[in-house]
Amino acid sequence: MATAAELEHGDRARGCLCVLCGLPAAGKSSLSRSICLAAGRQGWRAAVLQYDELIPDQAFHAREGLPDEETTSQESRTDWKFHRNAVLKSIEQFLEKQEITLKPLGNGSIDGPTWEHTVSAPLTLEHTRADTEPLLFLLDDNFYYPSMRYEVFQLARKYSLGFCQVYAQCAVELCLSRNENRPGPVTAEVIMEMAKRLESPNSKKNQWEAKSVTVDTSENVSECEIQKVMELISSALSEPLSPVEEDEEFKEADRQRCAASIIHQADQACRRLISETMKKAKETGVSCQNMRSLATHLNESKAQFLQKLRAQVLQNPNLYQEAMDVDHVVKTALARFDTERQEILLKIFQNHLII
Repeated sequence: MATAAELEHGDRARGCLCVLCGLPAAGKSSLSRSICLAAGRQGWRAAVLQYDELIPDQAFHAREGLPDEETTSQESRTDWKFHRNAVLKSIEQFLEKQEITLKPLGNGSIDGPTWEHTVSAPLTLEHTRADTEPLLFLLDDNFYYPSMRYEVFQLARKYSLGFCQVYAQCAVELCLSRNENRPGPVTAEVIMEMAKRLESPNSKKNQWEAKSVTVDTSENVSECEIQKVMELISSALSEPLSPVEEDEEFKEADRQRCAASIIHQADQACRRLISETMKKAKETGVSCQNMRSLATHLNESKAQFLQKLRAQVLQNPNLYQEAMDVDHVVKTALARFDTERQEILLKIFQNHLII
């Protein structure tokens, strides 16, 4: 694998977007600082974009009038996604103009002073070749869904930059313990829920995640691990993405992956509804025979529902390319299944199948 010193300026990208993903308190911030220092020793211009610092606290507050349902995530109940997009828009503006006085988009949707301080560091680097050295953006956030990371990939592709991912792997229990000692801890429920939803980089499912590496952040990260990350970034710089459209095979693979994620979440939600229904039926003294009949009807309805949902999702032309709000899709679909569930119960009662 090529090192930074071996890359000629004409052969490498002018910059690289490196996604740091993992659970809260997994050690991403410490890892990003180590990577940033190593990049400086290579002569690269580097900046760490910590989403927690750029996005204001109110972005995480639930909007009034929205139900706090099990199938509705923080991303759906808050303006968090809007602010995340504002971060990417600001990065895009910077890539176009490279000005430290650049005003972030979104009417204050990200912290302006923090943004200007972040981007001023690589631009004011005292180095005789600072304007010719590659610019490394380390995006420090949870990025627990592939769709979140794919948005960064799209931006890198648009500007022919390098793209890579570093997954900070840490046990949930350790993250919970570390979180308790933080000055502004998140709730344990948020970490546990995120752990269930987190989909780490997987190049077998997503071709665009090929340049990814996993770093164990349970303990202090070794220099060997940092070197592995630096080699990954060097490789990404040496192979900048092309802004051309993906081929049909590439797009179809992404569509199938996104559809599978939606169906999986919908299936889990439907299973919970069926389980709750069966539990209530048992509590009311329903006979074993009628319990089996109820279970059969509900499971057949679920199978047909998921089959229809998959077909509908795959027919959506905006699937994945527009970073579909998966939680909203699942919530809407679940409401339809719940209606079917109620109809099944009503039909069973009307036909006297339950005694």
